[in-house]
Amino acid sequence: MASTALLALCSTGAFSGLAVEAGAGVCHATPIYAGHSWHQATFRLNVAGSTLSRYLRDLLVAANPDLSQQALPRKAITHLKKRSCYVSLDFEGDLRDPARHHPASFSMGNGCCVCLSSERFRCPEPIFQPSLLGQAGPGLPALAFRALQKMPETLRTRLADTVVLAGGSTLFPGFAKRLDKELEAQCRRHGYAALRPHLVAKHGRGMAVWTGGSMVASLHSFRRRWITRAMYQECGSRLLYDVFS
Repeated sequence: MASTALLALCSTGAFSGLAVEAGAGVCHATPIYAGHSWHQATFRLNVAGSTLSRYLRDLLVAANPDLSQQALPRKAITHLKKRSCYVSLDFEGDLRDPARHHPASFSMGNGCCVCLSSERFRCPEPIFQPSLLGQAGPGLPALAFRALQKMPETLRTRLADTVVLAGGSTLFPGFAKRLDKELEAQCRRHGYAALRPHLVAKHGRGMAVWTGGSMVASLHSFRRRWITRAMYQECGSRLLYDVFS
């Protein structure tokens, strides 16, 4: 019925820009111009929140051999990930220097206490380096750059002015700064130094798609797309395709 990328943009009041979504299942970088998605310039990364939760569990089991996966249920791991993990602005440097690991202990609520050290910033890193999970291909900042690069030159700057972050996996502390830093580096590296992407990272971006949908549905013009009971009874399910295609 609607593009999640477009609804994410709508949540900020924009109808043109680049939507960078990182949710539970996948990540996308989708250019939107005048309310229309450019599918040929859309890129997908099969690493997101659920993948990171499984990765965190594997990291914890590897670091604490006495732990079993049964002692780390999925819901508890997801809660731990949201509560304790963050994105490093200097991953290799932080990894080499134990003084920068910021260890913390957490109770899992089942009598099990877990200590996290480097796992706190290693967990979300595959969004930026999918190779950590054995996946080929670039991370989300490079895909965001490729999406802008594939757009016509006349539209590229306008879209770069509104790079909207959306989805729960963008809420890690440090995520927006790291993406901004690497996206600018991609522009410089590939000869687009004049292109200065501007990130829009609103506090409620974890629910950006829902927020955008509620805003669009509240517009007076949206009433033209309503389907009444009488219309459905007369035409049946094919009416959905006529209205929303």
